[in-house]
Amino acid sequence: MTVIGFHCSHEQLPPSALLSAVQHAESAGFEAAMCSDHLAPWSRRQGHSGYAWSWLAAALATTSLRFGVVSAPGQRYHPAIAAQKIATLGEMFPGRFWAALGSGEAMNEHVTGDPWPDKPTRERRLVESVDVMRRLLAGEEVSHRGEVVVHRARVWSRPAESPALLAAAVTPESAERHAAWADGLITVASEPTQLAEIVRRYRDAGGRGPVCGQMHLAWAPSESAALAVAKEQWQSNLVPAPEAWDLEQPEDFEQRTADATDEQLRTAVFVSSDLGRHRGRIEELLAAGLDELYLHEVGPDLHRFVDVFGERVLPHVVDAA
Repeated sequence: MTVIGFHCSHEQLPPSALLSAVQHAESAGFEAAMCSDHLAPWSRRQGHSGYAWSWLAAALATTSLRFGVVSAPGQRYHPAIAAQKIATLGEMFPGRFWAALGSGEAMNEHVTGDPWPDKPTRERRLVESVDVMRRLLAGEEVSHRGEVVVHRARVWSRPAESPALLAAAVTPESAERHAAWADGLITVASEPTQLAEIVRRYRDAGGRGPVCGQMHLAWAPSESAALAVAKEQWQSNLVPAPEAWDLEQPEDFEQRTADATDEQLRTAVFVSSDLGRHRGRIEELLAAGLDELYLHEVGPDLHRFVDVFGERVLPHVVDAA
């Protein structure tokens, strides 16, 4: 059964506001939720970046939703600490938590002062970190020396069943590469044809578990208002990979995207005042092979979004699915 979930962007709102929004989303019919794990926002206009792991405990305790988070072990988070956090949430909320793991972005990782590795090194570090974390979640004492160093680590409080560890990937090549270790996949769901290729490559490489997508969207009663909020809140996110992985500060993203056009913005955010168009795009993304789709309203008025989509979008797309 297809799941329609709610995305909580820590870069855009204070944690207290996101908690209220996700509680509202549950009451409106959203079936699951996920959040970002950032140390810094993408722009100074967004202006927030709460600690996802503290927030997740509060969100899991005050809703009945299943939650996920996208995170990067290896630099800001030592894999032993990452495993301990995952184990604690898994033990407290059995079957309701998953973590998607990626190779990281300099904007969140540079604060350690360690050199920012090139992409191949980050990929090796990720695979090593996942192996260490799985062994720790299984109850082993782990020592390891490679791209990460671990000395006789052990996680003592563990769930009966370890939470799923998904791969975070934005390209077909990355989805294929990480299929060997992942319990599922999460990716950005923007263009249906490209999404279908990511799903195909993951499945053809033996990828198991759910394939999840995150849809960035902007809705408002008028087209101009929807475009304005997308421009205000999400224009800084238009820096393409791999450049986006290497920028450090919100100001860097602002400068890099200062001349972005409305057409470029619409390639990253589905902008429309027409709820029928939003329903149609959601159905196209689900048809591309997704098992779960998390809707991310890039504007700050999440309660309005939840009310409108809960009443006029979710029932239609769930029936279609």
